[in-house]
Amino acid sequence: VQLQASGGGLAQPGGFLRLSCAASGSGISVSNMGWYRQAPGKQRESVAEITSLGRINYADSVKGRFTISRDNAKNTMYLQMNSLKPEDTAVYYCNADIVSSWAVRNYWGQGTQVTVSS
Repeated sequence: VQLQASGGGLAQPGGFLRLSCAASGSGISVSNMGWYRQAPGKQRESVAEITSLGRINYADSVKGRFTISRDNAKNTMYLQMNSLKPEDTAVYYCNADIVSSWAVRNYWGQGTQVTVSS
């Protein structure tokens, strides 16, 4: 089972980026998914979460700017980040509860760097 994040990069303040996170593996079923981020010198924090039924929660700092979504058929989650601010600069990680061989385990993706700077 693998969780692969992609889509980070450099954006200007007010710009946008879209992150993707794909789960792969034989016979898997993906439950809750979420995006986290960790800025230099800070603890990892939750950015947005989405359940298998589509229930969503956002951190107050990204409400109205970020949109989390998922495509269950592709076992893929997305994070559309608009109106980016320098304080959004961080390594973004995806996280998911994945059922495989009748067991549920929590997985982390490898992280993707998002830098917001002019």
